[in-house]
Amino acid sequence: MRHSTTLCSLLMAAVSPALAQYSLIRNYSGPNFFEGWDFLDGFDNTTNGDVNYLSQANATADNLVFVNNAGNAIIKVDNTSFVPFNFKRNSVKIISHDYFPIGSVFLFDALHLPFGCSVWPSFWTMGQNWPHGGEIDIMEGVNRATSDQMTLHANPGCVQAPNPVQLGKTAGADCSAGVNSSNGCTVLETQPNSYGEGFNDNGGGVWAAQFDVLGIFVWFWNRSTIPADVSSGSNTVNPSTWGTPSAAWPSSSCNISEFFAPQQLVIDITLCGDFAGQPNVYQQTCGGSPANTTANTCVRPLMTSFSACCMTHEQAFPASKQYIENVINNGTAYADAFFEIRFVQVFAASGSTPLVADGVSGSSTILVTDTSSGTATGSAGSSTGTSPSGNGNGGSGSKENGVGTGEMARVRAGLAMWGATLCAAFIWVLL
Repeated sequence: MRHSTTLCSLLMAAVSPALAQYSLIRNYSGPNFFEGWDFLDGFDNTTNGDVNYLSQANATADNLVFVNNAGNAIIKVDNTSFVPFNFKRNSVKIISHDYFPIGSVFLFDALHLPFGCSVWPSFWTMGQNWPHGGEIDIMEGVNRATSDQMTLHANPGCVQAPNPVQLGKTAGADCSAGVNSSNGCTVLETQPNSYGEGFNDNGGGVWAAQFDVLGIFVWFWNRSTIPADVSSGSNTVNPSTWGTPSAAWPSSSCNISEFFAPQQLVIDITLCGDFAGQPNVYQQTCGGSPANTTANTCVRPLMTSFSACCMTHEQAFPASKQYIENVINNGTAYADAFFEIRFVQVFAASGSTPLVADGVSGSSTILVTDTSSGTATGSAGSSTGTSPSGNGNGGSGSKENGVGTGEMARVRAGLAMWGATLCAAFIWVLL
């Protein structure tokens, strides 16, 4: 037994750098939370939601984004304006300047999540040249559901392995399912109070996503079960101590390096759309008939015939009950449609650095190493250094810059995991 322990020690020492913790490189928190993000300005062109996304200037002026007295970021749907029939309601979608490569860990700490009939919030990532660069939905909820879900979207060939070690329940294994992988491979959270009123009434919680060559893994913790290295505001985290994840997509059935490019962070709130507006989904928590299970019930179809000019306005633009009861008029239905976020943090393996867009070559976004002084060094409640800037336009560069430097650390991480497994098996045989 002593010899087996010594052998394992030597084996693990050979790959010991892989066991190094992930280090904090971006800390979106406090008064500077909204630095380092782009605000989408326009309609919801990805999920057909019934919203207009506002620029940072307009969202700030309309009080849809601000940092409250507690130092937490608020992102909300407009719940005070009167919206006439056939118009959309204002909301917010923000996208990080930086792209984060394989070898990253993302933390999202929220005290309050948007919820309510027709409400669809999410914290997610989208890859370079999305949707072809993959998508990781870390937190996604709809309507008045009491739990969230986690999903990967990828090109054909990426699937979730059978019987993964996870707490959640797999609802679909093909990550390319749907048009342009719109359905993806989903895992439903089974822990209580991961979304909705229960989440908000119990102090919120934290999500973590590990984006690694060995796979993609998502954890959720309610406020009382957050690991010490996360709750303490440490500048390092160690996912190997976090226990079983809520969702697991190991690389054994999905080559992460092949299907997932460097990822941008996204936070948004849309209304209705392709998910929250589906009759069978809406009906589950908001009532109504589930007879039509494919159409978005929250919005009315556009006028398609010139004969409609002889109709009344309501006849020309027929509206669903959901659209009338939620989106239009005074907005009181959206009193709870807001995020209150303590922080969003990004940690990196040794040698893994954030990237920024530096022009377009053909249909591909060119990425280069972000050389801004945006490395975070403070606790969860503070942010130091200058946030990354720029709008991703112009210039030239190489996509490979800044990506390959972390590859050796990720390879050592894989060796470490296999080494630990072999050691455990070896000792078990001797016993």
